[in-house]
Amino acid sequence: MEKFEGDAETDRQFVTALARGLDILSAFDGQSRYLSNSALATRSGLAKPTVSRLTHTLTRTGHLVRNPESGEYRLGAKVLQLGFSALSAMSVSELYLPEMEALSVGPNPYVTVALAEQVGNRAIYVATQKSTQAVTLSLYVGARLPLFYSAVGRAILARLEPDARAAAVSLGAAEFPEQKARIQASVDIAVGDYETLGYVRSFGDWKKEINAIAVPVTSLDGSTIYGLNVGGPSFLVSPEELENDYAERLMVAGKQLSSK
Repeated sequence: MEKFEGDAETDRQFVTALARGLDILSAFDGQSRYLSNSALATRSGLAKPTVSRLTHTLTRTGHLVRNPESGEYRLGAKVLQLGFSALSAMSVSELYLPEMEALSVGPNPYVTVALAEQVGNRAIYVATQKSTQAVTLSLYVGARLPLFYSAVGRAILARLEPDARAAAVSLGAAEFPEQKARIQASVDIAVGDYETLGYVRSFGDWKKEINAIAVPVTSLDGSTIYGLNVGGPSFLVSPEELENDYAERLMVAGKQLSSK
């Protein structure tokens, strides 16, 4: 579980109880619809008594729903409402999906296209264009990828200002101290790829069965840097195909989306 930025112990404006509640909500992902208090404690790093109080409160507010038979919890409608409100405010679908759909049309029907935004040490999908094939990557809005090892995360890192990039590395090293050297090396590779190629790569670096390339996309007001990727299962989508058949189109799409 990623940690919140800043020093909560010295920040008098930081509400620890609220942060812990958000930790509980963030523990849910697309792979586990229902989670027990024990599982939530493991994922959030919080004590079980604390988790029990938080899940009780979040159930009362409608952010969680408890299964009376298993005692496990799932996300409630209040969370979905917040998510849809956030997506609506970003207008991601309206602005970017047409270009993403066009980018997905090509010689390989197994490629997928996705757009992500940085949240802490993760890249969160905010828009996806799935392959229509039976065998494809599992993409969904809200999926969290590692910022440093996924292509879409590396694209974001490559466009960040040096001080913001250094802050991201520090945050990553704080959460994963044993990966500090690997994180820095990954960032260096991303910056080097972007400077020399115009895009970044991740060929099995995050998961060995996934190949992808990506470019950064800057929002019109300059406030947000997204990552736009094209990828697919490594046994169906090769690095050579991505670089030879999709890289140029991806870079063009990235520039077009940055002007919207």
